[in-house]
Amino acid sequence: MTTLLGIDLTDRRVLVVGGGPVAARRAAQLLRNGARVTLVAPDVCEDLVVLLDDDRLEWRAREVREEDLDGTWLVHTATGSRDSDAAVARWAHDRRIWCVDAADAERGSARTPALTVSGDVVVGVVSAAAPDPGRTVAVRDALAEVLRTGAVDLRRRRRAAPHAGRVVLVGGGPGAVDLVTLRGRRALAEADVVVADRLGPTDVLAELAADVEVIDVGKTPGHHAVPQHEINRILVERAQRGQVVVRLKGGDPFVFGRGGEEVAACRAAGVPVEVVPGVSSAFAVPSAAGIPVTHRGTTAACHVINGHAGLDAAARAVLRDGSATLVVLMGVSVLSGLVDDALAGGADPGTPVAIIEEGTTVRQRVTRDRLDAIVARAGAVGVAAPAVIVMGEVAAPGLLDPPPRRAAGPDETMGT
Repeated sequence: MTTLLGIDLTDRRVLVVGGGPVAARRAAQLLRNGARVTLVAPDVCEDLVVLLDDDRLEWRAREVREEDLDGTWLVHTATGSRDSDAAVARWAHDRRIWCVDAADAERGSARTPALTVSGDVVVGVVSAAAPDPGRTVAVRDALAEVLRTGAVDLRRRRRAAPHAGRVVLVGGGPGAVDLVTLRGRRALAEADVVVADRLGPTDVLAELAADVEVIDVGKTPGHHAVPQHEINRILVERAQRGQVVVRLKGGDPFVFGRGGEEVAACRAAGVPVEVVPGVSSAFAVPSAAGIPVTHRGTTAACHVINGHAGLDAAARAVLRDGSATLVVLMGVSVLSGLVDDALAGGADPGTPVAIIEEGTTVRQRVTRDRLDAIVARAGAVGVAAPAVIVMGEVAAPGLLDPPPRRAAGPDETMGT
């Protein structure tokens, strides 16, 4: 019966015998795992030539000898010759050294598992009976997909030391759960605590294990229930307890998400912090509504602003001369002021405007009108946050409709 054993090969010598592609793949993997590799082969393939620049790899350009096994912890033989591989396997057996035999897995004393990695979790699959690489790889790939989707609870069960805590800022995207990146889902699967905003993919919280603590720090327009300095304190304090803390934010953490402030607070406290980029609402929400923020022949640039900060000089300029699309985040509550400012700055009153509420979700709704009429239209239909506002020619209805087909003249024929 074959069993699986995790072996730490860091700074330990491993002998790889053979100079072909199989030896190259094994040598590369061993180097990634921190091993010191002795390679024995008269000639090597191009993939191995690339590895020769690594100081941890020593190449002995000759046929293998029994003394090459001296001082090794593991042997991997892949010469392409069954007789040569068998001889190396016998030498390893006599010296009580674990050996992977690429020519005959049943003859070797160890097997190379098909591996998949998710964070610091490594899953290996081997056949317990006769080797079956195709089945092993199929099972590995299926497990890898489960890990990638974040469907497995990857939290540490043994209490981590205080210094092991960390913070991960996860950009959750515009709202749809399936727009959270795979790296973001993996971070959530490892989280002891999730500090969540009101915006973004809040439905994903229902998929967490029941004992994962969720701290709601969501802000609503005009009311910040938990001020930013308190959020920073929560992140630092929980990480200092040894917990893995995920800060789940809507969109991307560094696009009007105050992610920079949170990273700075963690670094000032000596807390390890990582940023997982997210799908930005500024671009994803218009896309989901069929509005390209740039479109050849219409506009080649885009300007993104925080609505609460008002129109800056660049925003007024692009609305005045139509040189770019203006995308406004967090602008619903100040829409009237933004429009007044734009018109006072010389913007064309007929500029198309689109407001996309709850973009990418099943509740998505698009409201369109001219710049000088959008405030009244939004009030009439009850537009509410969260929403993204797009101003510019790309917001015109029918922009992506195909041109009308011209009827064939009397001297023209239609293709078949």
